[in-house]
Amino acid sequence: MSPAVVSLPGAGRAVSVFPMADFTGVKVFTTTLARDREVMGEQITRWLAEHPGVEVVSREVKQSSDSEFHCLSITLFYREREP
Repeated sequence: MSPAVVSLPGAGRAVSVFPMADFTGVKVFTTTLARDREVMGEQITRWLAEHPGVEVVSREVKQSSDSEFHCLSITLFYREREP
């Protein structure tokens, strides 16, 4: 997908925005625990294997931190495959 360049009012500059493909569902994986972050990839792989009828069309990875915690969130946007 190619990004679109848009101007945001008040932003004072243009930004690139990637259009999101059509989707019918969202699955969010998130944790603040280091041991859970280490196995998050395995959890996502397991979920995908358990849901063979979904096609991931986009994803977002976000990390946030404060003085005590580091949060990792991976969001999958998907649609049901055609039968």
